[in-house]
Amino acid sequence: MRLKDKVAIVTGAANGIGKKTAEFFAREGAEVVIADYDVKNGKESAEEINDEYGRATFIEVDVSNIDSAKNLIKKTVEKFGKLDILVNNAGITADGFLAKMDEEQWDKVIDINLKGVFNCSKFAADQMMEQGEGVILNASSVVGLYGNVGQTNYAATKFGVIGLTKTWAKELAPKGVRVNAVAPGYTNTDMMESVPDKILDKFKDKTPMKRLGEVEDIANAYLFLASDEAAYVNGEILSVDGGLVLG
Repeated sequence: MRLKDKVAIVTGAANGIGKKTAEFFAREGAEVVIADYDVKNGKESAEEINDEYGRATFIEVDVSNIDSAKNLIKKTVEKFGKLDILVNNAGITADGFLAKMDEEQWDKVIDINLKGVFNCSKFAADQMMEQGEGVILNASSVVGLYGNVGQTNYAATKFGVIGLTKTWAKELAPKGVRVNAVAPGYTNTDMMESVPDKILDKFKDKTPMKRLGEVEDIANAYLFLASDEAAYVNGEILSVDGGLVLG
């Protein structure tokens, strides 16, 4: 088992990429904390993983609130005695062209996608440095590498996450903590449900592999980066996009 006896928190794990990542981590031997604002789906996700692997706990969190983030880390360490892996997966979109985007759209996405990463990582890093080891994994995006029309706020957060990843990789590595990020391309998640089929077809056409990503593709990337197989990987942004950025 690649994560035997590890303790991992996955934020935004009530569904989608986060849920699949938590499932893969549990399958590989980790004790997994399903951390999410969505209590109903979060608890259901934990129950499903427990039925299969017996290794999941749900903790409610609002990553945009620093006290809630601190409580997440505190509860995890109280229950398991340590924290080995944090996956900052929680994220939202609120798209709109610059001229039409209002302050609420901007603030909400920044608070969850960027501030949330800071909030959780701040306290996780304290614990990991005390232990002398740990892994922090952040969710960026192909949009965080190249931008995207209509996603000013989302792009800003995902570019920002890359900056956090590079900076923390330099700050924390001497203390035994690795920090990396995953940059998914267009992936089949709930966020894509409202996208018209003709737009999805354009996404596929732009991708050399001619398909959208699946949540398993992204979860596998997190699993690799969390494992000892990536013990000398630090400060990297792993694109998982079917070659989209080559187009």
